[in-house]
Amino acid sequence: MTDQQPLSADEVLDIVDEHDRVVGQAPRGEAYARGLRHRCVFVLARDGEGRIFVHRRTDRKLVFPSHYDMFVGGVVGTGESYDEAALREAEEELGVSGLAAPTPLFRFLYEGDGGSWWSAVYAVRCDLAVRPQEEEVAWWAFLPQAELEERLGEWEWVPDGLEAFQRLRKGSFLCP
Repeated sequence: MTDQQPLSADEVLDIVDEHDRVVGQAPRGEAYARGLRHRCVFVLARDGEGRIFVHRRTDRKLVFPSHYDMFVGGVVGTGESYDEAALREAEEELGVSGLAAPTPLFRFLYEGDGGSWWSAVYAVRCDLAVRPQEEEVAWWAFLPQAELEERLGEWEWVPDGLEAFQRLRKGSFLCP
């Protein structure tokens, strides 16, 4: 375990109700500590060969440290739109600039391990050379969907991303 402090605890978030209406603001650390509902984005990034960007989160993440994820993304800042956050988070976590705007797929209310948040799911194609943020991403690779499916029962995945991925699969959003 690292001696450094967790990331982003002071970032201010909009707090929302069960209908995704803003009811206040709070620092991220407080939102997580008190279980306040907020907004997040998940972006499924595929390369030109259709492989999915998969990564293991660093041990410094506020929620689900050292877990695997098939999405890049994060929280939506105060006053930021889901679309703005999806592009910002995808470019930050992939370490690229000039990425096309991610395509919105669906939204859902995640309620489970770690708390509750409104989650907007997107997809984007990334043909750029990625340089993931070292403070966010401990390991990464573009995996064929079949290999990702094999790893679902082997690796410890972030539960919200796993739920989003399962919803994508049920909705036939992923192509072979």
